[in-house]
Amino acid sequence: MLYSIFAYDNENSLPLREKARPKHIARLKELYEQNRLVIAGPNPAIDSVEPGEAGFTGSLIVADFPSLEAAKDWANNDPYLETGVYKEVHVKPFKQVLPEPTDLNEE
Repeated sequence: MLYSIFAYDNENSLPLREKARPKHIARLKELYEQNRLVIAGPNPAIDSVEPGEAGFTGSLIVADFPSLEAAKDWANNDPYLETGVYKEVHVKPFKQVLPEPTDLNEE
């Protein structure tokens, strides 16, 4: 089943993001390689895809996990949470309507 992971940054998180980003991205790439990642990315603090020093206010990840507990466990072990980038993380079941989902379990 799909789960949405909404993460909210602490103030002035950009330096911490930069430090933890390689490990954070490696975990996302692992999900992608397993054909479990639907979408992932940060929320810029300003109306720009390259916010510069303004940084980011949080992130959204939608991915396939075997259960809500597994999704929460994965989210709670994110390097951004461990290093203080994220102040709060919410994990919820997610039902994709559009575009029509592919069966993530076919492979």
